[in-house]
Order: sequence, then C-alpha cells, then structure tokens
Amino acid sequence: MHDKIKPINRRAIPAVNKVLDSLGDITSPNGTDLPRPLIVDFVRRELSRIRKAGKIPEFESIVEHIRQCLNEFRSQRLQPVINGTGIIVHTNFGRAPLAASAGEAVRQIASSYNNLEYDLVGGGRGRRGNYVEQSLALVCEAEAATMVNNCAAALVLIVRHFIGGRRAVGAEKSDTTARVPPKEIIISRGELVQIGGGFRIGEILEASGAKLREVGATNKTTLADYARAIGKQTAIILKVHRSNFFMSGFVESPASAEIAALARKKRVPFIEDLGSGAMIPTEQLGLHEHEPTPNESLKNGADLVSFSGDKLFGGPQAGIIAGKKRFISALKEEPLFRALRCDKLTFAALQATVDLHLRDATAEIPAVALLQIPKDELRSRAAAIVERLRGLPLQIAIGRGVAKIGGGTLPKSIVPSVAIDILPPNCVLTDFSALLRQSVPPIVGYIANGRFKLDLRTIFPEQDDIVIDSIREACAKISTQA
Repeated sequence: MHDKIKPINRRAIPAVNKVLDSLGDITSPNGTDLPRPLIVDFVRRELSRIRKAGKIPEFESIVEHIRQCLNEFRSQRLQPVINGTGIIVHTNFGRAPLAASAGEAVRQIASSYNNLEYDLVGGGRGRRGNYVEQSLALVCEAEAATMVNNCAAALVLIVRHFIGGRRAVGAEKSDTTARVPPKEIIISRGELVQIGGGFRIGEILEASGAKLREVGATNKTTLADYARAIGKQTAIILKVHRSNFFMSGFVESPASAEIAALARKKRVPFIEDLGSGAMIPTEQLGLHEHEPTPNESLKNGADLVSFSGDKLFGGPQAGIIAGKKRFISALKEEPLFRALRCDKLTFAALQATVDLHLRDATAEIPAVALLQIPKDELRSRAAAIVERLRGLPLQIAIGRGVAKIGGGTLPKSIVPSVAIDILPPNCVLTDFSALLRQSVPPIVGYIANGRFKLDLRTIFPEQDDIVIDSIREACAKISTQA
C-alpha cells in the first residue's frame, strides 16, 4: 500500500508583500533601482514556482534567492563596459565605440525634435537621409549610396530586389500560370561564411527567396566555374569577402575585377559584400593584412558594394550600400526598404561619422585611433598603473598583450600591445575576474598563462583611474572574505 503524499500547506508560502518588505530597496552599486513592478513580478513567479514544486524552503533562502535573481537580471541592463580584452571591434560589447562628435549628435537628436523628414527650405515634407546618402556616396566614390539597419539586411534587400521581390517567390500567380523557378544567386562555396550568432550567409540568402548556385570547391574557385554557372535564371553574381576567416595552401579565387568583367559581358549584376567597412588602406594603420575598401570594389567593377557601419567604418550599426545610381534608386523603391530603414539616432551617428571621414579626421574615430596608439605610450600608462597599485596583496606586472581587430575583420592581423598582468593571492582567477565584472562600470579582461590580464589598447586613458579603484576594491573584498 502506497503512502499518501501530503499536500503542502499553502498557507506556509509567504505573502508577496512580506517578501517585498524583506527585500528592501534593490539598488545597484551605482544607485539604479529596479522598477517595482519588475520586482513584484519576480517575487510572484518565484512563489508560484515553489507552489508547483511542493516544497517550501526557509523564508530567508527564498528572499536570498530572489535577491540573487534580481541582481543577475539587473546586470543585463544596457550599460557601459570597460573593455580590457584587447579586441577592438568587440561584437559582444557593441562593436565600434562611437566618436565623441557622433555621441553628441545622438544626444542632441534624441532629446529634441528634428528635421528627419522635413524640408527646412521649402517648409514641407522632406527626404529622409538625403544628406547622409550623398555624403556616403562621396566617401565611397560611388554614384549613389543608401543604408539599412545592418549588413545582413543590406544583403536581404539586394537579393530580394534582383530575384524579383514578391513575384519571384510565387506570392501571386493564377491557377493557369506555372510557378516561376526561383532566381539563382551564384556564389563560391568558399564564401558561404557563418557570421556571429550562428547565422550563415547561405541561409540568409535563401530566406530572401533565392536559390543558391554554388560554384567551385571550398578551397578553389575559378573564373570558368562562374562562367559555366551563368544561365537564364541567374539574378546576380555575389562575392562575399572572407573577413572572419582565411584559407591558405592549395587555394585559388579569381579577383573581383575578373568576376566583374565576366558579369558585365554576360549582363549580370555583380555584387560584393565586404563586411568590415575599412575606408583607409589598412597598411596605413600598421597592419600587414590588406582589407578591400568599398572604393576599390567599385573601381574593380562591382555594381553594388555593401559593408557594415559599425566595424572599421567606426559608426553605428548599419548596412551601407553604395554603387550604381539606378540600382540604389530601385532598392529604395522596394517595399522591404521601409521595414529595414534606419531610425533618427542611427542617422545622427552615421552623419557625424561620415563627416569625420570626409574631413580626413579619422583619428577621432575610436576604432581607427586605438589601432594606432604607439606601444611606448601603452607601456608608459601600464607603468603608472602598476606603480599606483603597489602595496596591494597581489602580484602585478607589465605584460605582453596581443590585440585583435575583432568583429569578423582581418582575422590574420594581430596588433602588439601591453597588458596589466595580475595574480591575486588566495583567490581563483575566475573569481577575481567575476569581481571586476561586478564593478561600476564592469571591467572585462581575460585569463592567459596563469594570469588575469587587462589589455590597455582597448582601455581608454580616462578609464585608468576607474580600473585602479576597481582593482583596489576587488582586493578589499578578497581580504574580507579570507
């Protein structure tokens, strides 16, 4: 005979108000309170979970668990982070930091009304983004340019247009009309890259309604491969720059100019996706690896080129498209363009960033400036930081850093850098790293060769004092816990 399961005493589950009173003010170290409705919702959901579980923990453990969950949730609020990883265009950290003038432009536009679609001369409705588009065309040396909310969106818009938009995917057809075969996108197998977050170029293109016509092999694609693939269903030839990986050894790929010449002969549009948005020859930045620029692609014969605004271009997240005016105009007529267009804040930041490129003031763009900091300058800062931290119960020294571009850009390039190497006593390195992530603002470094490291190339000089204070506070917490 089975024992009867005793139902829990639901009256023993604490009331919501009792838990709220015990929690008190859920305030972060920087004084940010969580909205009360959010706290109430967390409490209710936790009490509901206990009710379903059939086991009531001690009241104190309930409160402590909810407090911990709320603190973890608060850490997900968008906030500034000090980047000590040495990765300049860090996708997880919002990619390229904006220039000061771009940040100020965003602040001004965000907090006031603006002329986003108003003609100040004529006094009526105006064109959105006209200034930015003309400026982008000039900096790219293109007939015309436009932008959407990211580079993947730019590819989707381009593909949707050239395969015929809604008609190409059979959205409208009579019962007597056979379905039109989907238009084909010719692309090399060696360029079907996977970008951040698990998204694959091939899947993005197929989601647009296109059929991929893969040519060549993973490591070798010839011009003849492209020529054999061109047929009546060819919509475009697409070349995707391998910006986040490289191949070496038995490798072959035709130059963009060769593909462009073939496309022109066959009357097929040739599109090149560059991704990184480098506007300056990367050799001028002290990098040995060359990154194609939009200007180069267009001079080599591409009809359209797309790239990211928030990588080496140094602006906000955006997908910039430049090239033939007739194609740009057609893209802007697509219904999908409205769904993918940028908002006023993106326009503000992009406008300020483009102005810096046109004024030859790229030294004011952080993503470019960080690459060019002399190693001696970093070493001098490191020496000052180490000196100010002397006397703390930890081993600290000037170490070697190896910075990277990041953001799926120039994967072979590394930039010599300088790091602060820390070995805290009586503390696991992962725990020390976690303590600095709890600082205000959070500080993120990395662990290598048995040391916790902070690369100074991606830490701005004005943040040095914050880093020093946070390390001191972390040491104090370690001493208290010991």
